[in-house]
Amino acid sequence: MTTNTAARTVLESPTELLDYVGKPLGISRWHSVTQSDVDLFAKATGDEQWIHVDVERAKSGPFGGTIAHGYMTLSLIAPLFDDVLEIDNVSMGVNYGLNKTRFPAPVPVGSRVRLSSTVAAAEQIKGGVQIVAAITIEREGGDKPVCIAEAVLRYYH
Repeated sequence: MTTNTAARTVLESPTELLDYVGKPLGISRWHSVTQSDVDLFAKATGDEQWIHVDVERAKSGPFGGTIAHGYMTLSLIAPLFDDVLEIDNVSMGVNYGLNKTRFPAPVPVGSRVRLSSTVAAAEQIKGGVQIVAAITIEREGGDKPVCIAEAVLRYYH
């Protein structure tokens, strides 16, 4: 049985995604962006620019404080997307890549973000279904999205 709530879509198999083109999948939980997470991301990627990691200097910078990396925001797609789509009877899901990605607004450390998604396209592939998920990540209280992306995802039977 297929279930689609305001927050999450649950499907019995990847094939059901073919009927979801143009339909929303749901909205994730709010995720808090902490300085500790930003620091860890900076260290892991080698991108330790002061706007991300130097709390004192960033206070007088263009954003009034430290901000998350755009790529850190992008990396939140994986855990937050799990909140909006659950597919039973899947042997494997694969992140196949991205089509379009933009970061229209910064993510100040201490803010909360959440993801919403719609299936923009779906097609059968050998052994499963490939979708293009139109993803928007918003910041609580923000007037513009912090990330807009098209994720290409594959789900195998």
